Amino acid sequence: MKINYNLPIDADMFPTGRPRCTLTEFFMWLAPFGLLMLFGLVAAFLVFKDGLGWTALDDYFGFGLWIGFDLAIIALGAGAFFTGLLRYILNIEPLKNIINLAVIIGFICYTGAMMVLVLDIGQPIRAWFGFWHANVHSMLTEVIFCLSCYCIVLAIEYVPLVLEQRQLNRIPILRHLAHNMHLLMPLFAGVGAFLSTFHQGSLGGMFGVMIGRPFAFREGFFIWPWTFFLFTLSAIASGPMLTVLVASLMEKITGRRLVSWDVKSIMGKIAGTMLLVYIVFKMLDTWWWAADMAGRAGMTFDQMFHGLGYGMWLLFVEIVICGVLPCIILLCSVTRNKPSLFYLAAILDCIGISINRYIISVQTLAQPVLPFDSWELYIPNWVEWAPSIMVIAYGVILLSLSYRYLPLFPQEDKLNSGL
Repeated sequence: MKINYNLPIDADMFPTGRPRCTLTEFFMWLAPFGLLMLFGLVAAFLVFKDGLGWTALDDYFGFGLWIGFDLAIIALGAGAFFTGLLRYILNIEPLKNIINLAVIIGFICYTGAMMVLVLDIGQPIRAWFGFWHANVHSMLTEVIFCLSCYCIVLAIEYVPLVLEQRQLNRIPILRHLAHNMHLLMPLFAGVGAFLSTFHQGSLGGMFGVMIGRPFAFREGFFIWPWTFFLFTLSAIASGPMLTVLVASLMEKITGRRLVSWDVKSIMGKIAGTMLLVYIVFKMLDTWWWAADMAGRAGMTFDQMFHGLGYGMWLLFVEIVICGVLPCIILLCSVTRNKPSLFYLAAILDCIGISINRYIISVQTLAQPVLPFDSWELYIPNWVEWAPSIMVIAYGVILLSLSYRYLPLFPQEDKLNSGL
């Protein structure tokens, strides 16, 4: 759809000097995503009404698409806490031009994950049990509290941006509130980094302590299984690249430059460095798992894989194609500064983390662990796909509203001054 940049009647609602499409065009853009939201709400209603019997989940697969999707978007949403840490704590000044987008993406990812988790519980009316009847011996308890608290932190970080909307910012008390909240952002960035680090790690640690599941089980490092650290490293290696990809996609859709290449390159270099650290430890983990832990579990390395859906090709794609390759591209300045290779590396990075979360949540349960067991095939049905698609549609709608009415990109005026 070609966007008309003639300022419509409600132009005073837009960020200063930043033209947007007409209201009709905007509604046409949002309409298909609204329909996808309704599609997801239909599935959610069925689950709320009758429970998980509508899904493909069963006693064998308590974890499925929803948990894999949740783990992936939570990892990709780590760009919020990591970028906030780099900007406000380590004071990397250029990141001020992308931190607003990182916060909104993090808010979308975490609130979207909470939506799906409410369905995955099976009895949403009892969702509060995890808080009131907390199992202090479970890593999931830590995940519940840290995830919920970090959602609140992201909402607080989002509020100043909303208050800077032109109409709201004319109200003195709201203007002063936004200013004072900006001064507190380093505090919230530090709290967010703490909360997000621990719940990212505990999501991995939860699988690492499953001693009866040799595909996921790992030994301890300090008081945690080392999957705790692998999950955290992989999240901060991929989250910033999702932020860059979203910014670039928004540039394509709007036809306007929103973030300078220098900022994207810095994000890529940081993500490449963290990806290198993660890949090194992931390779060591895989070697130790194949050479020692599989044997002690009474299995060979080949027995950890089966067929096409659970094949060894997934491990190769995750580590080599979506790990080593993007790492090389992002760390070498020659390749990093070629947009086509840069964006390819960003896409592969995000795919790699998604594959990792899929196999750790689904393949762990599919693998036979008893002599009379066999490999089980899990295929999610439409009731599971619909809410996952709904979260993506929700993200597009919230991003669209934020771009249209809020000062999301500080560089937009400068980069488009000649247009």
